[in-house]
Amino acid sequence: MIQNFVRSCVFATVTFAATVASAQPKAEGFALNRYEPSDRGSDWFANESLDLRGHLRGAAGLVLDYGHKPLVIYDLDGDERATIVENQLFGHVGGAIVLSDMIRVGLDLPVALWQSGDGGSTATQTFESSNATTLGDARLSGNVRLLGQYREPFTLAAGLWLHVPTGSRDAFTGDGNVRVHPQLMAAGDVGMFTYAARAGVNVRGNSDDFAGSPTGTEVAFAGAAGVRLLDGKITLGPEFFGSTVVTDADAFFKRRTSPFEVVFGGHFQAAKQVKVGVGVGPGMTRAFGTPQLRMLAGVEWVEPAPEKKAPPPPADRDGDGIYDREDACPDVPGVRTDDPKTNGCPPPSDRDKDTIIDPEDACPDVPGVRTDDPKTNGCPPPSDRDKDTIIDPEDACPDEPGVKTDDPKTNGCPAPKDTDGDGILDPVDACPDVAGPANDDPKKHGCPVARVEKGQIRILEQVQFAYNSDRILKASDYILEAVKKVLEEHAQIKQVEVQGHTDNKGGDQFNLGLSKRRAASVMKWLTSRGIDKKRLKSQGFGKKQPIDTNDTEEGRANNRRVEFHILEQDKPAN
Repeated sequence: MIQNFVRSCVFATVTFAATVASAQPKAEGFALNRYEPSDRGSDWFANESLDLRGHLRGAAGLVLDYGHKPLVIYDLDGDERATIVENQLFGHVGGAIVLSDMIRVGLDLPVALWQSGDGGSTATQTFESSNATTLGDARLSGNVRLLGQYREPFTLAAGLWLHVPTGSRDAFTGDGNVRVHPQLMAAGDVGMFTYAARAGVNVRGNSDDFAGSPTGTEVAFAGAAGVRLLDGKITLGPEFFGSTVVTDADAFFKRRTSPFEVVFGGHFQAAKQVKVGVGVGPGMTRAFGTPQLRMLAGVEWVEPAPEKKAPPPPADRDGDGIYDREDACPDVPGVRTDDPKTNGCPPPSDRDKDTIIDPEDACPDVPGVRTDDPKTNGCPPPSDRDKDTIIDPEDACPDEPGVKTDDPKTNGCPAPKDTDGDGILDPVDACPDVAGPANDDPKKHGCPVARVEKGQIRILEQVQFAYNSDRILKASDYILEAVKKVLEEHAQIKQVEVQGHTDNKGGDQFNLGLSKRRAASVMKWLTSRGIDKKRLKSQGFGKKQPIDTNDTEEGRANNRRVEFHILEQDKPAN
């Protein structure tokens, strides 16, 4: 690690030394843009959804790709030294054709519509970028589906990208060499969730160092995960893509040789044959070609996939939904049964219309309910099963004796209990086992100011202090009086730790010291009013143990607290 740090410092010192640009040879550029668009027709910007359906089915479109500061020189402090390429706007014109149900070929032609930058120099090289409209390296692609179908849980394909050197090294839009990029791709849908991924090797003929960093052959990868909405018309989710140089062991997965980006975007099927998409995201490293921000927008024409025609249904002469080959009565509408001899035939008579046929109905002329007892099957149920004088159709608890109320949801049910006898019924009592006063806050309704619960003496309100001070405000005396009373009434509690906590505002040491002083101040308040010092100890934790978010004022207020943790107590007698 120390060796790499020294090497980085030496590299940075040499690279960012101020020199006279005209006295140094100009560095040769390379294909700077690290965004590789998916073949037209995909549901993602950088990943393939592997829609290889149809025969001679085409897609074409344009993806606009803007990168901000994709090529910047930094000094030892991480500040920008020179911006070789500050703005880069590409238009990716392309198309794809599905030749069969498993093979697709495509073409992508990147055009640098606008570039700007200041250039820069090192002790040995000058870096400049042409700002003229320039072609990038054209890409030919081919994909072969190996497993699965589009939008199944798993589809696998193999692919190859072939980059032709049509770009300009002076404008940082081309490598000047042929690039070959074999890869494997996977995609799939599970319910509304969808994903895609690819991995391969980008074989680059240009392996020269640029500003001290190699730019040769790379391992490239990408992935995406999201959801499909509106019956699949919208695909929404994040994508990532990146690579790392493998021709130099010291460069493998290092920050300056491993461009990595994240884009959050979506695609929308605006019409039957028109798809649009937008995306935006940051560069995650400072590798060459990684912009600080990338924005994407695309529009595509995609030929719809052929629809599979369903075979005509079997004949059903009587139109009862049961095919003739299964219908025991094919010319008379009937009902489905498990018996082949009656399936599709009219059901037996049901005089009382209670859906229980007369041969099985013990009360065929009086509507009833189905039971397992042949003697009662089809007969009306008992009028009051729990004998509480409330008939079953009106009884919300027909099998449990209760009391009559005006609420249909509670009529006939047992009356609510008041376990702690504080006059607040258990269903609305936040502390049903401990008596307490009424409170407008449902979370505090029926709770005492202080109570023993789950190894703590819990308090209804927080102890309040003066701002950035350990001075207890007078308004909190009643809370501490309640804690004192609990300690006096529970002699079995032998030791309690008074804990102080803060929010995340302020420095770590200040917060830690403040929490300790506040905990000690509370302990002093209790001992000064008769609580034995041996039963108490204090500790401060600063902001290390939040119980709520520190992103809101309410959350920070909850984190600024004093807690009373029971460390030792006698076991209750049997």
